[in-house]
Amino acid sequence: MPWFMLLVVIGICFSAYMTLRSAKEEKEIEDVIIEKEGQVYMDRIQEEREKKQQILQH
Repeated sequence: MPWFMLLVVIGICFSAYMTLRSAKEEKEIEDVIIEKEGQVYMDRIQEEREKKQQILQH
C-alpha cells in the first residue's frame, strides 16, 4: 500500500473523530441552553402562582 493511502485513511479517521467530538460538544451546549430556558419558564410559572396567592389572600 502506498504511503499516501495511509495518510488518506488516517485523515478519514481523524475527520470522523473530530466530527463525533464536535457533535457531542454541541449536544452538551444545547442541553445547557434548553435547561436554562426551562428554568426561566418555571420561574415565570412560580411568579404567577405567587401573584395569584397574593391576590387570593387580600
